[in-house]
Amino acid sequence: MSHLDEKKVQVDALKQIAEQAFSAIAVDYRGTDVPKLTDFRRDAKDQSVFIKIIKNTLAKKALEGTKFDSLSEVLTGPTLLAFSLEDYQSAAKLIKSFSAIEESFEVKGLSIGEGFLEANELNNLASLPSKEEAISMLLGLLNAPVQKLAGTLNEVPTSFVRTLSAVGSSKS
Repeated sequence: MSHLDEKKVQVDALKQIAEQAFSAIAVDYRGTDVPKLTDFRRDAKDQSVFIKIIKNTLAKKALEGTKFDSLSEVLTGPTLLAFSLEDYQSAAKLIKSFSAIEESFEVKGLSIGEGFLEANELNNLASLPSKEEAISMLLGLLNAPVQKLAGTLNEVPTSFVRTLSAVGSSKS
């Protein structure tokens, strides 16, 4: 396989990932040592986040025509790309927690599709609830009126019994 063919394979593979990902984040990893990056990659794999370090020219070609095309403007210097494969916020949460430990890890920009978000939007994306948390919150909201109705309906016979008990104890 020629060197050009290898590059085409890398571009195609990254394009496929970009097409199925929910969000993408570009990070400047300059100054981060290899053991920490290895740990970061391991954590990313556990959280369904795809990490790729690739030449910027190849990354630009791979992202061209995808919903993350807007990240092309920040692809300069050493760049690590992180793609969330299961939800919008998993890569953001991972990078936020890792950048708190590793000061040299600097977010260049992110995208949740069709548009570029500045690096300061990472905290907003990372603070979004996961799908399971959002469903749990919704079910809690839906359950509250039913519980209140049940409590109200239960209060009528309870107060009637208390009234009869108070009348009975006052007559004896």
